[in-house]
Amino acid sequence: MAKTKVFDENLNEYEKWFIINKFVYQSELKAVEKAIPKNEKGFEIGIGSGLFAQPFSITEGIDPSKRMREKAKERNIKVFDAVAENLPYPDESWDFALMVTTICFVDDIVKSFQEAIRVLNKNGHLIIGFVDKDSPVGKIYLEFQDKSIFYKEATFFGTEEVYESLQQTGFKIEETYQTVFGKLDEITEVQKVLDGYGDGSFIVIKAKKSRSVY
Repeated sequence: MAKTKVFDENLNEYEKWFIINKFVYQSELKAVEKAIPKNEKGFEIGIGSGLFAQPFSITEGIDPSKRMREKAKERNIKVFDAVAENLPYPDESWDFALMVTTICFVDDIVKSFQEAIRVLNKNGHLIIGFVDKDSPVGKIYLEFQDKSIFYKEATFFGTEEVYESLQQTGFKIEETYQTVFGKLDEITEVQKVLDGYGDGSFIVIKAKKSRSVY
């Protein structure tokens, strides 16, 4: 069952987080940008209010939250009411799919990746951005999860776990980037983006469709 209530009821708080933590947000955008294929047709899974789609000129996506969809539409984004496990698109209809801070809210990560494989063209890419549960920020989120507005019902993953699920569903890992070093409230500038994982709290994985499993 989609975890939409918290987003329907707290849109303003969600948007405000990205203003308060603007350097974190800009660092995350910088990391995602490195993985986005150039001049290809893409959509976002769990597009939210469009804060990651809009900077990359992604004009379409899906999200189960009514309030988030309404806000995304204000940003001229076409949004369907759907979940990651059941995408409203034909087979092999997109060059790439973007998922940012979405995997922690899906009901079934493997089924979500299988759906992504289905709708991606041959050699298409899935780009995933997420907070690594084993990172400094991830550990804080886990420690205070019960007190968090947004993450109370979330399921966090480590990078190796995401690798495993991607490979299980027919993806090949091509690139991994990391950023957001240190505590969120102490980040006062846009941070560098490094290859790999293990130090940064925000991870971006670019995975290529290597086989069909549907």
